[in-house]
Amino acid sequence: MMLRENEVLLLWLPTEPIGEADWPKLRRLLDEAERARADRFHFERDRQVYTAAHALLRGTLSELTGRAPQDWRFEVGEHGKPEAIRRPGEPPLRVNISHTRGLAAVAVTLGREVGVDVEWLERDNAILNIAGRYFAPAECAYLLSRPAAEATDTFFAFWTLKEAYIKAVGKGLSLPLDAFAFTLDPLAVSFVPPIEDDPASWQFQRFRPGPAHVAALGVRQPAEAPLEVTARPAGLDALLALAG
Repeated sequence: MMLRENEVLLLWLPTEPIGEADWPKLRRLLDEAERARADRFHFERDRQVYTAAHALLRGTLSELTGRAPQDWRFEVGEHGKPEAIRRPGEPPLRVNISHTRGLAAVAVTLGREVGVDVEWLERDNAILNIAGRYFAPAECAYLLSRPAAEATDTFFAFWTLKEAYIKAVGKGLSLPLDAFAFTLDPLAVSFVPPIEDDPASWQFQRFRPGPAHVAALGVRQPAEAPLEVTARPAGLDALLALAG
């Protein structure tokens, strides 16, 4: 499988269908440092979803290049964004990963900045307090204007989009989250100082991987250029087969 220049591959992997006997196999796809990081999580569910995310990343890169999953190495930016280290002749794959309770996700492009965020909708959040602290004024106003039944979905729509952007540019929460704002219909972004970026150079999409999860994808690609997003659940059986 090979990505086209304008294509983004987005895969998500629910953890609920993964059986007890499958976890050691997925763990074998990770390198030593990743296994050590997984072991530092206090809760088993956090260890598992971290393992799932990194196994999915390695398995996806293996599918795209033919290289063994365990052979991949990554450079990690100052704010935690991984970049795959490619060998001579390999395509310039750019990656991003996200995980939350019950779901892991991976996004891959050819040479384009990409960010993905997934969130679990059922966690208890003081959403208005969080929005007031981190959202742009226009986003807060829109959230407050929505019916109460839509508040959670609206909050996480903004939150995943904002996370997708800051993960794509690799600057994490060092960027002020109120210095850029999204509208949902139409889906678009705008910036104010200190962020200097061109809204027309970005494309965003939203997804619903399942009833309890939402996701957002951000790709630096001019708005007028076609963007083909292949978004689907990952094949667990194929991933397990890579582990032997």
